[in-house]
Amino acid sequence: MASNNDSSSSASALGEEVKVPLLGEHSIDGEEGTLVRRVLTESKNLWHIAAPAIFNRVANYSMLVITQAFVGHIGDLELASTSVAINVILGLDLGIMMGMSSALETLCGQAFGAKKYHMLGVYMQRSWVVLFIISIALLPIFLFATPILKLLGQPADIAELAGAISISIIPIHFAYAFYFPLYFFLQSQLENKVIAWVSLFAFFVHLLLAWLAAYKFKVGVLFVAAAANVSWIILTLGFLGYIVLGNCPATWTGFSIEAFSGLSEFTQLSAASGVMICLEIWYDRALLLMSGNLPNAAVSVEALTICLTINVWQMMFPMGFLAATGVRVANELGAGNGKGAKLATLVSVAESFSIGVFFLLLIIIFRTQFGYIFSSSIVVIKEVNKLSLLLAFTILLNSIQPVLSGVAIGSGWQKYVAYINLICYYLIGIPLGFLLGFVFDIGVEGIWAGLIFGGTAVQTLVLALVTIRSDWDKEARRARLHVAKWEGAVKN
Repeated sequence: MASNNDSSSSASALGEEVKVPLLGEHSIDGEEGTLVRRVLTESKNLWHIAAPAIFNRVANYSMLVITQAFVGHIGDLELASTSVAINVILGLDLGIMMGMSSALETLCGQAFGAKKYHMLGVYMQRSWVVLFIISIALLPIFLFATPILKLLGQPADIAELAGAISISIIPIHFAYAFYFPLYFFLQSQLENKVIAWVSLFAFFVHLLLAWLAAYKFKVGVLFVAAAANVSWIILTLGFLGYIVLGNCPATWTGFSIEAFSGLSEFTQLSAASGVMICLEIWYDRALLLMSGNLPNAAVSVEALTICLTINVWQMMFPMGFLAATGVRVANELGAGNGKGAKLATLVSVAESFSIGVFFLLLIIIFRTQFGYIFSSSIVVIKEVNKLSLLLAFTILLNSIQPVLSGVAIGSGWQKYVAYINLICYYLIGIPLGFLLGFVFDIGVEGIWAGLIFGGTAVQTLVLALVTIRSDWDKEARRARLHVAKWEGAVKN
């Protein structure tokens, strides 16, 4: 920690010596040191961000996994309905809210790299305003989940119970509007320890509440699902309390009326970020919805849900690298260091891919056992075994794709990646999945194979080519101009 001469005037007026992490402690000079030393230093910098980000994501998603695991031992209908409510309704909401707030990864990351610290608090408050308005607009999705799910082809019994569960988790929906901006605000300035500790506390609270609801008091699926409400409120208030109690003096100078200015430009970048992330998140949900229209849909949906739960659980690791890569790339570009951004990209992709290979082998070795975590049904377990190889290859591809998305977020390419996702996922992947699953009658295996090899693989290849062909020095100059533009918007 060191003194910051560039901190905001309001913080200086308090007569305090404002302390912030210096970018120089985390930045890589592309011209100095041996290649091995630079790679090791960059790896350390990445893990400084990635480890807490992975822990946060694993803890948060584990709260949903724990809910599904407890509910799965209540009954098959309860598991299928909870999974649809979480993966489709809440997943739709998650994609929009997290996607739109991820604009802060670009704005706050580049501003922090440029040492324009006072801009971060204004950006976060603007995101609160935008996301709260969006959360009101999205509320009918939860209130009318049952007819929406029936319209999408879900069986009536699953849709009815999933609709009731969706209403019970509405508080999570509103928590998202404040949680994600708080998270990206802290992450962009390397405040990683508080993220990890608050996430750990919320996880144990949820574990206790879910156990009490499912086993001690046996109050049913609605109360087990609703236990997550308390945990997400704890996460949100924990981050907010840390910030407003003076732990981020350079970047948080209090609530500001400036949060309501420049909303049009901010919303445009948030919308581009939202579309980019949503198209990725909804793609997996499309697999679940399409499988719900197959014969013997309950077994297919439950088996697929188990595999997708494992997939998303493991995906928290590359998602942690997405966060770390987005921060590192944004910081380096904001500081005008294109070579540092390139090195961060290469190291992050290599390390995330290595972890993906490890989990691929793990899935193949234990392919006949992991289904028992969620279900006792032999029919479901056999279906899970059939899907395990597709799960393994999905995990391998997903070890690369999120990292490349992190590069796009750090560089501000969200609008272009949104077009790539639309074409690869929805014009290639879904039609191929439908063809293999329904026309060629291969079933859920055909749907998933089409989505993996027709969509995810092609999208990963395109993103890799875009990244390889990037002029990083040009991107650094562009980032500096963007920071100056947004700073001018704040002042005006």
